[in-house]
Amino acid sequence: MPFTALRPHLRPTIRLAFPVVLSQLGHVLVNVCDSVMVGQTGKLPLAAVSLGVSVATVVMVLGMGLSMGITPLVAAADGKRDVPQLGRLLVAGVWLSVVAGLVLAAAGLLIAPLLHHLNQPADVVALAAPWVRVLFLSLLPLMVFQGFKQFAEGLGLTRQAMYLSVLANLVNAVLCYAFIFGNFGAPEMGMMGAAWATLIARVLMALLMGTYVLRAARLRPYREAATHWLRPDRATLRRLLGLGAPIGVQMMFEMGAFSFSAIMIGWLGATSLAAHQIAINVASVTYMAASGIAAAATIRVGNLRGLGDVQGARQAGFAAYLLTFLFMGAMGLLLVAFRHYIPHFYNNDAAVVAQAATLLLVAAAFQISDGLQVVGLGALRGLEDVKVPSVVALLAYWAMALPLGYWLGFGLKMGSLGVWLGLLLGLTLVAGLLLWRFRQHSAVAAGAARPAPLVTH
Repeated sequence: MPFTALRPHLRPTIRLAFPVVLSQLGHVLVNVCDSVMVGQTGKLPLAAVSLGVSVATVVMVLGMGLSMGITPLVAAADGKRDVPQLGRLLVAGVWLSVVAGLVLAAAGLLIAPLLHHLNQPADVVALAAPWVRVLFLSLLPLMVFQGFKQFAEGLGLTRQAMYLSVLANLVNAVLCYAFIFGNFGAPEMGMMGAAWATLIARVLMALLMGTYVLRAARLRPYREAATHWLRPDRATLRRLLGLGAPIGVQMMFEMGAFSFSAIMIGWLGATSLAAHQIAINVASVTYMAASGIAAAATIRVGNLRGLGDVQGARQAGFAAYLLTFLFMGAMGLLLVAFRHYIPHFYNNDAAVVAQAATLLLVAAAFQISDGLQVVGLGALRGLEDVKVPSVVALLAYWAMALPLGYWLGFGLKMGSLGVWLGLLLGLTLVAGLLLWRFRQHSAVAAGAARPAPLVTH
Protein backbone atom coordinates (compact mmCIF):
# COMPACT_ATOMS: atom_id res chain seq x y z
CA MET A 1 0.00 0.00 0.00
CA PRO A 2 1.51 3.42 -0.95
CA PHE A 3 2.75 5.70 1.81
CA THR A 4 0.45 8.51 0.61
CA ALA A 5 -2.56 6.36 1.56
CA LEU A 6 -1.14 5.70 5.04
CA ARG A 7 0.01 9.24 5.86
CA PRO A 8 -3.44 10.60 6.93
CA HIS A 9 -3.72 7.78 9.47
CA LEU A 10 -0.30 8.17 11.12
CA ARG A 11 -1.04 11.21 13.28
CA PRO A 12 -4.44 9.96 14.59
CA THR A 13 -2.90 6.57 15.37
CA ILE A 14 0.02 8.14 17.23
CA ARG A 15 -2.33 10.44 19.13
CA LEU A 16 -4.41 7.45 20.26
CA ALA A 17 -1.45 5.14 20.79
CA PHE A 18 0.74 7.36 22.96
CA PRO A 19 -1.50 7.33 26.05
CA VAL A 20 -2.31 3.64 25.52
CA VAL A 21 1.41 2.84 25.29
CA LEU A 22 2.02 4.48 28.66
CA SER A 23 -1.04 2.77 30.12
CA GLN A 24 0.03 -0.65 28.81
CA LEU A 25 3.54 -0.05 30.05
CA GLY A 26 2.02 0.47 33.47
CA HIS A 27 1.11 -3.22 33.67
CA VAL A 28 4.59 -4.43 32.84
CA LEU A 29 6.46 -1.73 34.76
CA VAL A 30 4.93 -3.16 37.92
CA ASN A 31 6.83 -6.38 37.20
CA VAL A 32 9.93 -4.43 36.19
CA CYS A 33 9.90 -2.53 39.48
CA ASP A 34 9.34 -5.73 41.44
CA SER A 35 12.16 -7.52 39.61
CA VAL A 36 14.67 -4.67 39.89
CA MET A 37 14.13 -4.20 43.62
CA VAL A 38 13.80 -7.88 44.49
CA GLY A 39 16.92 -8.58 42.42
CA GLN A 40 18.91 -6.43 44.83
CA THR A 41 18.15 -8.96 47.57
CA GLY A 42 19.74 -11.87 45.65
CA LYS A 43 19.39 -14.14 42.64
CA LEU A 44 17.25 -16.69 44.51
CA PRO A 45 14.38 -14.23 45.21
CA LEU A 46 14.74 -12.95 41.61
CA ALA A 47 14.35 -16.53 40.33
CA ALA A 48 11.28 -16.96 42.57
CA VAL A 49 9.74 -13.80 41.13
CA SER A 50 10.44 -15.14 37.64
CA LEU A 51 8.56 -18.35 38.44
CA GLY A 52 5.68 -16.47 40.07
CA VAL A 53 5.34 -13.96 37.23
CA SER A 54 5.48 -16.76 34.65
CA VAL A 55 2.56 -18.56 36.26
CA ALA A 56 0.49 -15.47 37.11
CA THR A 57 0.91 -13.85 33.71
CA VAL A 58 -0.69 -16.78 31.88
CA VAL A 59 -3.81 -16.39 34.01
CA MET A 60 -3.73 -12.58 33.94
CA VAL A 61 -3.65 -12.31 30.13
CA LEU A 62 -6.64 -14.65 29.85
CA GLY A 63 -8.65 -12.13 31.87
CA MET A 64 -7.22 -9.15 30.04
CA GLY A 65 -8.08 -10.78 26.73
CA LEU A 66 -11.68 -11.26 27.84
CA SER A 67 -11.91 -7.54 28.60
CA MET A 68 -10.30 -6.56 25.30
CA GLY A 69 -13.40 -7.74 23.48
CA ILE A 70 -15.10 -4.63 24.89
CA THR A 71 -13.02 -2.11 22.92
CA PRO A 72 -13.79 -3.03 19.27
CA LEU A 73 -17.50 -3.38 20.02
CA VAL A 74 -17.56 0.01 21.76
CA ALA A 75 -15.59 1.59 18.90
CA ALA A 76 -17.99 0.19 16.30
CA ALA A 77 -21.07 1.28 18.29
CA ASP A 78 -19.53 4.73 18.75
CA GLY A 79 -18.96 4.94 14.99
CA LYS A 80 -22.69 4.26 14.51
CA ARG A 81 -23.62 6.66 17.35
CA ASP A 82 -25.62 3.84 18.95
CA VAL A 83 -25.97 5.19 22.51
CA PRO A 84 -28.32 2.44 23.80
CA GLN A 85 -25.86 -0.23 22.68
CA LEU A 86 -23.03 1.65 24.38
CA GLY A 87 -25.04 1.60 27.61
CA ARG A 88 -25.53 -2.14 27.32
CA LEU A 89 -21.82 -2.63 26.60
CA LEU A 90 -20.86 -0.61 29.68
CA VAL A 91 -22.95 -2.78 32.00
CA ALA A 92 -22.04 -6.10 30.38
CA GLY A 93 -18.36 -5.19 30.17
CA VAL A 94 -18.11 -4.32 33.86
CA TRP A 95 -20.02 -7.47 34.86
CA LEU A 96 -17.81 -9.69 32.71
CA SER A 97 -14.64 -8.13 34.11
CA VAL A 98 -15.72 -8.38 37.75
CA VAL A 99 -16.78 -12.04 37.47
CA ALA A 100 -13.56 -12.89 35.61
CA GLY A 101 -11.55 -11.09 38.30
CA LEU A 102 -13.18 -13.09 41.08
CA VAL A 103 -12.47 -16.37 39.30
CA LEU A 104 -8.85 -15.44 38.54
CA ALA A 105 -8.16 -14.24 42.08
CA ALA A 106 -9.52 -17.50 43.49
CA ALA A 107 -7.32 -19.47 41.06
CA GLY A 108 -4.24 -18.39 43.00
CA LEU A 109 -5.34 -20.45 45.99
CA LEU A 110 -5.43 -23.54 43.77
CA ILE A 111 -2.28 -22.87 41.75
CA ALA A 112 0.19 -21.99 44.52
CA PRO A 113 0.23 -25.51 46.08
CA LEU A 114 0.88 -27.02 42.64
CA LEU A 115 4.11 -25.13 41.90
CA HIS A 116 6.28 -27.96 43.18
CA HIS A 117 4.99 -30.14 40.32
CA LEU A 118 6.85 -27.90 37.83
CA ASN A 119 10.16 -29.50 38.80
CA GLN A 120 11.74 -26.19 39.84
CA PRO A 121 14.44 -25.77 42.50
CA ALA A 122 12.82 -26.43 45.89
CA ASP A 123 14.10 -23.21 47.48
CA VAL A 124 12.71 -21.18 44.56
CA VAL A 125 9.26 -22.80 44.90
CA ALA A 126 9.23 -22.18 48.67
CA LEU A 127 9.68 -18.45 48.06
CA ALA A 128 7.35 -18.25 45.05
CA ALA A 129 4.22 -19.93 46.50
CA PRO A 130 3.15 -17.24 49.04
CA TRP A 131 4.13 -14.51 46.55
CA VAL A 132 1.80 -16.03 43.95
CA ARG A 133 -1.15 -16.10 46.36
CA VAL A 134 -0.96 -12.37 47.02
CA LEU A 135 -0.29 -11.49 43.40
CA PHE A 136 -3.38 -13.42 42.29
CA LEU A 137 -5.50 -11.38 44.71
CA SER A 138 -4.46 -8.28 42.76
CA LEU A 139 -6.08 -9.72 39.60
CA LEU A 140 -9.55 -8.79 40.90
CA PRO A 141 -8.91 -5.02 41.07
CA LEU A 142 -6.90 -5.28 37.85
CA MET A 143 -9.90 -6.76 36.02
CA VAL A 144 -12.23 -4.09 37.44
CA PHE A 145 -9.80 -1.50 36.11
CA GLN A 146 -9.74 -3.29 32.73
CA GLY A 147 -13.52 -3.32 32.40
CA PHE A 148 -13.80 0.45 32.79
CA LYS A 149 -10.59 1.16 30.87
CA GLN A 150 -11.52 -0.85 27.77
CA PHE A 151 -14.89 0.90 27.58
CA ALA A 152 -13.29 4.34 27.78
CA GLU A 153 -10.61 3.44 25.23
CA GLY A 154 -13.25 2.21 22.79
CA LEU A 155 -14.58 5.78 22.83
CA GLY A 156 -11.10 7.11 22.13
CA LEU A 157 -10.62 8.27 25.75
CA THR A 158 -7.13 6.92 26.31
CA ARG A 159 -5.42 9.56 28.45
CA GLN A 160 -7.30 8.81 31.66
CA ALA A 161 -5.95 5.25 31.92
CA MET A 162 -2.49 6.62 31.10
CA TYR A 163 -2.57 9.07 34.01
CA LEU A 164 -3.82 6.39 36.38
CA SER A 165 -1.17 3.90 35.27
CA VAL A 166 1.59 6.45 35.85
CA LEU A 167 0.18 7.25 39.30
CA ALA A 168 -0.18 3.57 40.20
CA ASN A 169 3.39 2.83 39.16
CA LEU A 170 4.69 5.65 41.33
CA VAL A 171 2.68 4.28 44.26
CA ASN A 172 3.94 0.75 43.54
CA ALA A 173 7.56 1.92 43.37
CA VAL A 174 7.34 3.79 46.68
CA LEU A 175 5.59 0.90 48.40
CA CYS A 176 8.09 -1.62 47.00
CA TYR A 177 10.96 0.48 48.34
CA ALA A 178 9.21 0.67 51.71
CA PHE A 179 8.03 -2.93 52.05
CA ILE A 180 10.96 -4.82 50.51
CA PHE A 181 13.73 -3.02 52.41
CA GLY A 182 11.83 -1.79 55.50
CA ASN A 183 12.04 1.91 54.68
CA PHE A 184 9.77 4.76 55.91
CA GLY A 185 9.00 2.80 59.06
CA ALA A 186 7.43 -0.12 57.15
CA PRO A 187 8.22 -3.74 58.08
CA GLU A 188 11.04 -5.35 56.06
CA MET A 189 9.14 -7.98 54.05
CA GLY A 190 11.65 -8.88 51.34
CA MET A 191 10.15 -10.11 48.08
CA MET A 192 6.67 -10.43 49.65
CA GLY A 193 6.65 -6.66 49.96
CA ALA A 194 6.57 -6.40 46.16
CA ALA A 195 3.42 -8.54 45.98
CA TRP A 196 1.58 -6.45 48.59
CA ALA A 197 2.68 -3.22 46.87
CA THR A 198 1.24 -4.48 43.58
CA LEU A 199 -2.08 -5.37 45.23
CA ILE A 200 -2.43 -1.91 46.81
CA ALA A 201 -1.50 -0.11 43.57
CA ARG A 202 -4.04 -2.11 41.55
CA VAL A 203 -6.83 -1.42 44.05
CA LEU A 204 -6.08 2.29 43.62
CA MET A 205 -6.20 1.95 39.81
CA ALA A 206 -9.58 0.21 39.93
CA LEU A 207 -11.14 2.77 42.27
CA LEU A 208 -9.97 5.77 40.27
CA MET A 209 -10.83 4.37 36.81
CA GLY A 210 -14.28 3.31 38.00
CA THR A 211 -14.85 6.76 39.53
CA TYR A 212 -13.95 8.44 36.24
CA VAL A 213 -16.31 6.35 34.08
CA LEU A 214 -19.16 6.57 36.60
CA ARG A 215 -18.80 10.32 37.27
CA ALA A 216 -17.40 12.04 34.16
CA ALA A 217 -19.90 14.43 32.56
CA ARG A 218 -18.90 13.46 29.02
CA LEU A 219 -19.91 9.84 29.70
CA ARG A 220 -23.33 10.70 31.18
CA PRO A 221 -25.33 9.67 28.06
CA TYR A 222 -23.90 6.16 28.25
CA ARG A 223 -24.53 5.86 31.98
CA GLU A 224 -28.12 7.03 31.49
CA ALA A 225 -28.52 4.41 28.77
CA ALA A 226 -27.16 1.77 31.18
CA THR A 227 -30.48 1.29 32.94
CA HIS A 228 -30.10 -2.30 34.17
CA TRP A 229 -26.88 -2.51 36.19
CA LEU A 230 -28.10 -5.55 38.13
CA ARG A 231 -29.34 -7.37 35.02
CA PRO A 232 -26.84 -7.18 32.11
CA ASP A 233 -28.17 -7.80 28.62
CA ARG A 234 -27.58 -11.47 27.85
CA ALA A 235 -27.12 -10.99 24.11
CA THR A 236 -24.46 -8.34 24.76
CA LEU A 237 -22.72 -10.59 27.29
CA ARG A 238 -22.67 -13.44 24.78
CA ARG A 239 -21.24 -11.15 22.13
CA LEU A 240 -18.53 -9.92 24.49
CA LEU A 241 -17.67 -13.48 25.41
CA GLY A 242 -17.69 -14.56 21.77
CA LEU A 243 -15.16 -11.86 20.93
CA GLY A 244 -13.18 -11.72 24.18
CA ALA A 245 -12.75 -15.44 24.84
CA PRO A 246 -10.75 -16.12 21.64
CA ILE A 247 -8.61 -13.05 22.38
CA GLY A 248 -7.95 -14.33 25.89
CA VAL A 249 -7.16 -17.82 24.62
CA GLN A 250 -4.79 -16.43 21.97
CA MET A 251 -3.00 -14.30 24.58
CA MET A 252 -2.85 -17.28 26.93
CA PHE A 253 -1.27 -19.43 24.21
CA GLU A 254 1.34 -16.74 23.56
CA MET A 255 2.13 -15.87 27.15
CA GLY A 256 1.84 -19.54 28.09
CA ALA A 257 4.61 -20.30 25.63
CA PHE A 258 6.86 -17.72 27.28
CA SER A 259 5.88 -18.95 30.73
CA PHE A 260 6.56 -22.57 29.85
CA SER A 261 9.91 -21.51 28.42
CA ALA A 262 10.68 -20.05 31.86
CA ILE A 263 9.73 -23.37 33.44
CA MET A 264 12.07 -25.22 31.05
CA ILE A 265 14.84 -22.75 31.82
CA GLY A 266 14.16 -23.29 35.54
CA TRP A 267 15.23 -26.91 35.01
CA LEU A 268 18.70 -25.48 34.32
CA GLY A 269 18.91 -23.85 37.76
CA ALA A 270 18.37 -20.54 39.56
CA THR A 271 21.11 -18.70 37.64
CA SER A 272 19.52 -19.39 34.25
CA LEU A 273 16.06 -18.56 35.59
CA ALA A 274 17.24 -15.22 37.00
CA ALA A 275 18.90 -14.37 33.66
CA HIS A 276 15.69 -15.26 31.83
CA GLN A 277 13.69 -12.99 34.14
CA ILE A 278 15.95 -10.04 33.32
CA ALA A 279 15.76 -10.57 29.56
CA ILE A 280 12.02 -11.25 29.44
CA ASN A 281 11.40 -8.26 31.71
CA VAL A 282 13.21 -5.94 29.31
CA ALA A 283 11.57 -7.47 26.22
CA SER A 284 8.13 -7.11 27.83
CA VAL A 285 8.64 -3.33 28.11
CA THR A 286 9.08 -2.92 24.35
CA TYR A 287 6.30 -5.46 23.72
CA MET A 288 3.82 -3.44 25.76
CA ALA A 289 4.76 -0.31 23.82
CA ALA A 290 3.93 -2.14 20.59
CA SER A 291 0.78 -3.44 22.29
CA GLY A 292 -0.27 0.17 22.79
CA ILE A 293 -0.02 0.79 19.04
CA ALA A 294 -2.01 -2.41 18.53
CA ALA A 295 -4.75 -1.11 20.84
CA ALA A 296 -4.85 2.11 18.82
CA ALA A 297 -5.18 -0.02 15.67
CA THR A 298 -8.16 -1.84 17.21
CA ILE A 299 -9.86 1.47 18.01
CA ARG A 300 -9.13 3.07 14.61
CA VAL A 301 -10.01 0.01 12.53
CA GLY A 302 -13.16 -0.71 14.57
CA ASN A 303 -14.36 2.89 14.50
CA LEU A 304 -13.81 3.35 10.75
CA ARG A 305 -15.49 0.02 10.07
CA GLY A 306 -18.44 1.16 12.18
CA LEU A 307 -18.62 4.31 10.05
CA GLY A 308 -18.72 2.15 6.91
CA ASP A 309 -15.25 3.25 5.73
CA VAL A 310 -13.71 -0.21 5.33
CA GLN A 311 -10.97 1.01 3.00
CA GLY A 312 -10.02 3.60 5.60
CA ALA A 313 -9.98 0.85 8.25
CA ARG A 314 -7.58 -1.14 6.06
CA GLN A 315 -5.29 1.86 5.65
CA ALA A 316 -5.38 2.56 9.40
CA GLY A 317 -4.28 -1.02 10.07
CA PHE A 318 -1.31 -0.77 7.73
CA ALA A 319 -0.36 2.62 9.22
CA ALA A 320 -0.14 0.91 12.62
CA TYR A 321 2.04 -1.78 11.02
CA LEU A 322 4.42 0.89 9.70
CA LEU A 323 4.70 2.67 13.05
CA THR A 324 5.37 -0.60 14.85
CA PHE A 325 8.05 -1.67 12.38
CA LEU A 326 9.93 1.60 12.84
CA PHE A 327 9.60 1.63 16.63
CA MET A 328 10.53 -1.99 17.26
CA GLY A 329 13.43 -1.81 14.81
CA ALA A 330 14.85 1.08 16.86
CA MET A 331 14.30 -0.87 20.10
CA GLY A 332 16.17 -3.85 18.68
CA LEU A 333 19.20 -1.68 17.93
CA LEU A 334 19.14 -0.28 21.48
CA LEU A 335 19.05 -3.76 23.01
CA VAL A 336 22.06 -4.79 20.94
CA ALA A 337 23.98 -1.70 22.03
CA PHE A 338 23.18 -1.93 25.76
CA ARG A 339 22.82 -5.68 26.34
CA HIS A 340 25.92 -5.82 28.56
CA TYR A 341 24.80 -2.89 30.73
CA ILE A 342 21.06 -3.48 31.28
CA PRO A 343 21.41 -6.65 33.44
CA HIS A 344 23.37 -4.74 36.10
CA PHE A 345 20.20 -2.79 36.99
CA TYR A 346 18.73 -6.10 38.19
CA ASN A 347 21.59 -8.15 39.60
CA ASN A 348 25.39 -8.09 39.71
CA ASP A 349 26.05 -11.84 39.77
CA ALA A 350 28.58 -12.34 36.94
CA ALA A 351 27.01 -15.57 35.64
CA VAL A 352 23.50 -14.05 35.65
CA VAL A 353 24.68 -10.93 33.83
CA ALA A 354 26.54 -12.93 31.15
CA GLN A 355 23.55 -15.16 30.40
CA ALA A 356 21.12 -12.24 30.40
CA ALA A 357 23.30 -10.34 27.88
CA THR A 358 23.17 -13.32 25.51
CA LEU A 359 19.40 -13.62 25.83
CA LEU A 360 18.98 -9.88 25.21
CA LEU A 361 20.71 -10.38 21.87
CA VAL A 362 17.97 -12.85 20.90
CA ALA A 363 15.36 -10.43 22.25
CA ALA A 364 16.79 -7.76 19.96
CA ALA A 365 16.43 -10.14 17.02
CA PHE A 366 12.73 -10.77 17.64
CA GLN A 367 11.70 -7.17 18.31
CA ILE A 368 10.21 -6.60 14.86
CA SER A 369 8.48 -10.00 14.79
CA ASP A 370 7.08 -9.43 18.28
CA GLY A 371 5.80 -5.98 17.37
CA LEU A 372 4.26 -7.00 14.06
CA GLN A 373 2.43 -9.98 15.52
CA VAL A 374 0.81 -7.93 18.27
CA VAL A 375 -0.22 -5.09 15.95
CA GLY A 376 -1.63 -7.69 13.55
CA LEU A 377 -3.76 -9.02 16.39
CA GLY A 378 -4.94 -5.50 17.20
CA ALA A 379 -5.88 -4.70 13.61
CA LEU A 380 -7.74 -8.00 13.22
CA ARG A 381 -9.67 -7.35 16.45
CA GLY A 382 -10.91 -4.14 14.88
CA LEU A 383 -12.39 -6.34 12.13
CA GLU A 384 -13.77 -8.70 14.84
CA ASP A 385 -11.54 -11.45 13.45
CA VAL A 386 -10.31 -13.28 16.54
CA LYS A 387 -10.79 -17.04 16.11
CA VAL A 388 -8.25 -17.74 13.34
CA PRO A 389 -5.47 -15.83 15.19
CA SER A 390 -6.07 -18.09 18.22
CA VAL A 391 -5.50 -21.18 16.10
CA VAL A 392 -2.39 -19.59 14.56
CA ALA A 393 -0.97 -18.89 18.03
CA LEU A 394 -1.69 -22.42 19.25
CA LEU A 395 0.08 -24.08 16.32
CA ALA A 396 3.00 -21.66 16.01
CA TYR A 397 3.94 -21.54 19.69
CA TRP A 398 2.95 -24.94 21.03
CA ALA A 399 3.38 -27.18 17.99
CA MET A 400 6.58 -25.55 16.67
CA ALA A 401 8.32 -22.99 18.90
CA LEU A 402 8.32 -24.85 22.22
CA PRO A 403 9.27 -28.28 20.80
CA LEU A 404 12.07 -26.66 18.80
CA GLY A 405 13.21 -24.71 21.87
CA TYR A 406 13.28 -27.90 23.94
CA TRP A 407 15.27 -29.73 21.27
CA LEU A 408 17.79 -26.88 20.90
CA GLY A 409 18.03 -26.23 24.63
CA PHE A 410 18.23 -29.77 25.93
CA GLY A 411 18.81 -32.01 22.92
CA LEU A 412 21.64 -29.91 21.49
CA LYS A 413 22.70 -28.67 24.96
CA MET A 414 22.30 -24.99 24.05
CA GLY A 415 20.56 -24.24 27.34
CA SER A 416 18.43 -21.13 27.71
CA LEU A 417 19.74 -19.75 24.41
CA GLY A 418 18.16 -22.68 22.55
CA VAL A 419 14.81 -22.14 24.28
CA TRP A 420 14.84 -18.49 23.25
CA LEU A 421 15.72 -19.31 19.65
CA GLY A 422 12.59 -21.46 19.54
CA LEU A 423 10.54 -18.47 20.72
CA LEU A 424 12.13 -16.35 17.99
CA LEU A 425 10.86 -18.80 15.37
CA GLY A 426 7.35 -18.80 16.86
CA LEU A 427 7.06 -15.00 16.93
CA THR A 428 8.34 -14.69 13.36
CA LEU A 429 5.89 -17.30 12.09
CA VAL A 430 2.91 -15.70 13.84
CA ALA A 431 3.87 -12.22 12.59
CA GLY A 432 4.03 -13.40 8.98
CA LEU A 433 0.75 -15.33 9.12
CA LEU A 434 -1.18 -12.50 10.79
CA LEU A 435 0.13 -9.94 8.30
CA TRP A 436 -1.10 -12.17 5.48
CA ARG A 437 -4.42 -12.65 7.29
CA PHE A 438 -5.02 -8.92 7.76
CA ARG A 439 -4.01 -8.16 4.18
CA GLN A 440 -6.44 -10.75 2.78
CA HIS A 441 -9.29 -10.20 5.23
CA SER A 442 -9.28 -6.42 4.97
CA ALA A 443 -9.07 -6.57 1.16
CA VAL A 444 -12.12 -8.85 1.01
CA ALA A 445 -14.03 -6.60 3.44
CA ALA A 446 -13.12 -3.47 1.46
CA GLY A 447 -14.19 -5.15 -1.78
CA ALA A 448 -17.51 -6.24 -0.30
CA ALA A 449 -18.17 -2.74 1.03
CA ARG A 450 -17.43 -1.05 -2.30
CA PRO A 451 -20.68 -0.01 -4.05
CA ALA A 452 -21.49 -1.86 -7.26
CA PRO A 453 -20.95 0.16 -10.44
CA LEU A 454 -23.98 1.65 -12.12
CA VAL A 455 -25.11 -0.19 -15.23
CA THR A 456 -26.33 2.02 -18.05
CA HIS A 457 -28.00 0.99 -21.23
